[in-house]
Amino acid sequence: MIDALRRVFGIQELKTKIVFTLLLLMVCRIGSYIPVPGINGDAAISLFKYATGGGQNLFQLFDIFSGGAFAKMTVLALGVVPYISASIIMQLLIALVPSLQREIRESPDQGRRKLSKWTRLATLVLSLFQSGLFAKYAIQVNLSSPGIVVSEMIDVQLFGFSWLFYLTVMTTMTAGTLLLMWIGEQITEKGIGNGISMIIAIGILASFPSTIGSIIKQLNLGSQEPGQLTFATLVVLCTLFVLITLGTILVIQGQRRIPLQYARRIVGRHEVQGGNSHIPLKINYAGVIPVIFASSLLMFPATIGQFLGRNTWMGQLSNYISPGTWVYMILYVLLILFFTYFWTATQFKPEQIASDMKKNGAFVPGVRQGKPTQDYLEATMSRITLAGAVFLAIIAILPSLVGRLMGVDANISQFFGGTSLLILVGVILDTSKQVESHLLMKRYDGFMTKGRLRGR
Repeated sequence: MIDALRRVFGIQELKTKIVFTLLLLMVCRIGSYIPVPGINGDAAISLFKYATGGGQNLFQLFDIFSGGAFAKMTVLALGVVPYISASIIMQLLIALVPSLQREIRESPDQGRRKLSKWTRLATLVLSLFQSGLFAKYAIQVNLSSPGIVVSEMIDVQLFGFSWLFYLTVMTTMTAGTLLLMWIGEQITEKGIGNGISMIIAIGILASFPSTIGSIIKQLNLGSQEPGQLTFATLVVLCTLFVLITLGTILVIQGQRRIPLQYARRIVGRHEVQGGNSHIPLKINYAGVIPVIFASSLLMFPATIGQFLGRNTWMGQLSNYISPGTWVYMILYVLLILFFTYFWTATQFKPEQIASDMKKNGAFVPGVRQGKPTQDYLEATMSRITLAGAVFLAIIAILPSLVGRLMGVDANISQFFGGTSLLILVGVILDTSKQVESHLLMKRYDGFMTKGRLRGR
């Protein structure tokens, strides 16, 4: 391991990218401790713990995605959820509007720039909307539990409207989300790994110490009385953690190899001998993106309902789709299946692959070139995508089922499996591949000494 790290930091370009990524992620963690002006962070944390009560709810899931910033009501409380929601909206628009598809296909660079611009504008609008609801919720909470908001800010009113507090919260939280969006883009462009996924992953890792503390507390080691969590349950959770990690790695790395054969062809004045090769079709082509998209899409309307209050129709809807309920799990599974197929359909281009194969004289044994090859690739990818999507869905809801059956705290069960673990494993694998590619470019053996990531 030490030799591998020495090889990594021995390449100046790779070292610069890693240091750049770590510095920006450090900024994200620092920002999660800066409270919004006028809000008492300590009182907000106490109230949040009382509101969650150890059960599964949307606020708790939102807090995991924001790396604990939501509970503290800091400037980064919204996290990257508005950006993810905006990305989902833009991807759906591209799929539904043929003119956008044609524009992106004809001029990819210009289309990507326009899509990025629209995504940023949508992120700004969603951030302002959600931060306004957050300010409204903070004022409502302050009425029942005074001390959350500084009274001087609420007292500054215009026509009975606390405009100063709303302006402060909306400005600071929106700026925090835009900062995270910028940091994510910079990491993707100049650093290592996918920036947005890295920000979510570092937030999940930040909850690790508190999870360990909760485990020790619930084991009740300082007393002879049995704790809420038993050692048998802990062993089951650890076994589940190992199995989910291994399964996630196998599925993300798994491939269905389509055999190829090359016909003899004339290049210049020479005859090139045909050969054999393969097309690697990934079982889980979309990675952990469907899990992130499904979680964010479910959190958006349900969190709005909880912000507006339980007496409203949106509030009643949020109760039905709160984490742990059967409605939530069913919708979660369906959304994961949908986004897995949706992302694969938008990124996997069988017609282009079939066209390139025909130009290079390659063909799948027993399948004619052209349209039959395209149909064969589409059918094969559809079948293996189903297996990958079902696996992601099972892993995502497994902690909720385990928590119900074994009576485990939601914070603990979510960390040992499900969305958090899927994102962590996916981000680590993606980052490892990028580091591996840099090492192989410099003619090193690679970062891993064993396994499929090793290159020669």
